[in-house]
Amino acid sequence: MSTVDSRPAPAAAPPSRVERAAAGTADYLDQRTGIGGAVKEFARKIFPDHWSFLLGEIALYSFVVLLISGTFLTMFFVPSMTEVHYHGPWAAMDGVQMSEAFASTLRLSFEVRGGLLMRQIHHWAALIFMAAIVTHMMRVFFTGAFRKPRELNWLVGFTLMILGLLAGFSGYSLPDDVLSGNGLRIADGVARAIPILGSYISFALFGGEFPGTDLIPRLFTVHILLIPALILALIGLHLLMVVLHKHTQYPGSGRSDKNVVGYPLFPIYVAKAGGFFFVVFAVIALMAATMTINPVWNYGPFDPSIVGAGAQPDWYMLFLEGGLRLMPGQTEFVIGQYTLSLNILVPGVVIPGILFTAIALWPFIEAFATGDKREHHVLDRPRNVPFRTAFGVAFLTAFFVLILAGSNDLIATHFHLSINDITWTFRILLFVGPAIAFWITKRICLSLQRKDRELVLHGHETGRIVRFASGEYIEVHKPLDAHERWLRVQHEANRPLEIEPAEDSRGVRRKGFRVDALRQRLSRVFYEDRVEPVTPAELAAAHSHGAHDALPAAHDEHAGELTGASGGTRHLAADVENTEGTDSTDGPKHP
Repeated sequence: MSTVDSRPAPAAAPPSRVERAAAGTADYLDQRTGIGGAVKEFARKIFPDHWSFLLGEIALYSFVVLLISGTFLTMFFVPSMTEVHYHGPWAAMDGVQMSEAFASTLRLSFEVRGGLLMRQIHHWAALIFMAAIVTHMMRVFFTGAFRKPRELNWLVGFTLMILGLLAGFSGYSLPDDVLSGNGLRIADGVARAIPILGSYISFALFGGEFPGTDLIPRLFTVHILLIPALILALIGLHLLMVVLHKHTQYPGSGRSDKNVVGYPLFPIYVAKAGGFFFVVFAVIALMAATMTINPVWNYGPFDPSIVGAGAQPDWYMLFLEGGLRLMPGQTEFVIGQYTLSLNILVPGVVIPGILFTAIALWPFIEAFATGDKREHHVLDRPRNVPFRTAFGVAFLTAFFVLILAGSNDLIATHFHLSINDITWTFRILLFVGPAIAFWITKRICLSLQRKDRELVLHGHETGRIVRFASGEYIEVHKPLDAHERWLRVQHEANRPLEIEPAEDSRGVRRKGFRVDALRQRLSRVFYEDRVEPVTPAELAAAHSHGAHDALPAAHDEHAGELTGASGGTRHLAADVENTEGTDSTDGPKHP
C-alpha cells in the first residue's frame, strides 16, 4: 500500500547578489540589443562530432595566441632602421653596429623578463597557425566541403591562407637579422623580375634602393595593424557563414542534406572549445619553452654582403625557395632596354600565381564540370571522387618536392651527397612525382570502390568453409549491417555530362554548343573512370544463392534491408533513420 506525502515542497533559496546582478545585466542588454534571441538560437545550433573539425579550431586558437603574445612584443620592439651600437648582456655583439630593430630584439630576448619565451610562443604559434589552415583546407578539399553553398566561404578561407603567408613573411622580417634580410633580398629580386613594373615596385616597397630605411616601419604597421584586422574580419565572416549554411557532416546512416547529427553548441561544445583552447595554448607554450626557434643572436644584424649557409625561411615559404633553387639560371633575355629574368619570374611569380589561382577557383571549376546546382551538406568519401583526390595528392606531392628542394644544401651536407645531383633529382621529381602520385592515388580510389561493391554484394569473409552433400565447398560470408551498407552505397554516381547535338533538326548550329562541349570534355576528365555503386537489383541477385540459402548465417539479415541505392533509386535512408531521432532543421541531438 502506497502513501502520498502531502507536505509542501521546501521553498527555493532566494537568488544571491551575484545571480541578481547577472540576471539584471542580461535583461538590460536583451532589452536594448535583442541579444537574447540570438544567443538562444545560436546555442541550439547542432555541430557534428569529428576530430577533423578541430583543425579549424586549432587555427583560430593559434591566432588568439598570436594576438596575445604579439601585444606583449609590441610594447618592447622598436621598428626603426636607425643605426646604433649595441651594449648589452650578449657579449658577442657588444659594440657591433646594428639597427634599432635588431637591438630591441636582443633586449627582448635577454633583458625583458619572459621576453624570449614570448618571442618563441609567437613564432611557434605562427607556424602552427599556418599548418592548421593548410590541413583544414586539405580536409575541406578532399571531402568536397567547398560545394554549393560554400563556394564563397572557400574563397574566404583561401584569402585567410594568403594573409597568413603575408603575416608570417612580414613578421619574421622585422628583427632585421641576416636570415630575414636574405629573405627580403629574395623578395626584392622577385619584385624586380616583373617586367616593366619591377623597379617601380621595389622602390615603392623599400623607399629607395634596397634595403632602404623605411621597410621595417612599414612592415611593422602591416604586421600588427593591417593584416591582423583583415584576418579578424575574415574569421568573423567565415564563422558567420558556417552558422548560416549549417555545418557539414560525414556520411553515415541517418545523415542527409536536410539534417545535422551531433551535439548542441551549449553547453557541450562551449565546454569542449574552452578546454581545447587551453590544450592548444599549453602545447605551444611547451614547444616555446623547450625548443629554440629563430635565434637571431647567432645570425647577427643584417649585412647585404653576407649570405648565411643553410639559410631557409619558415616551412610555409619553403616552396618558393625551392622553386628558385630548381630553376636553371641561363634563362635571362634582353628585350629592348628590359631584362626578362625567367629564372626568377617563373618560379617566383608565374608558377605560384597559377597554383594559387587553381586553388581559389577549384569549386567553380568542379561545379562547371558537373553541372550540379544542388546544395550539399553531407561530405564525400575521398575514394568516391577519384579525380579530385588524385589531383589533390599530386598537388601536395609537387608542394613537398619544392619544400625539399628548398633545403637541398642541408640535405647535401647532412647526407654527404652532391648538391648538383640532388638539384637534378628534384627537377625531375617535380614533373614525374605528381604524375605518378596522381596515377597511384586514382587507382587506389577505384580499387577501394570495387572493394566496397564486393563487401555490399557478398559481405565480410569469415574463414568458415562449408561442404554440401553434393561435394561443393563454399565460404560463408558475414553480411554487412544496415549502417555499414549505407556508408558504401549512399553516394551518387557521377557520370560525364550528356549534351545536345551541335545542330538541331533543321541543320542550324545550336547557340552555346562550344561551352557545352568544353563542359562535357571536362566532365569526362573528372568522371570517365568510375565504379558504379550497388543497385537494389544487383544486391537482390547477389543474395539469391539457391541451395546456399539454407545456411542460417548467409542470408537472414539481407531480406528487405536495402530499399535503394544511388543507381537511379532512393537511398537506404528510410530504413536507417528509424534507428535514430532526427530533426528536420538541425538533426538529432546525439549521433
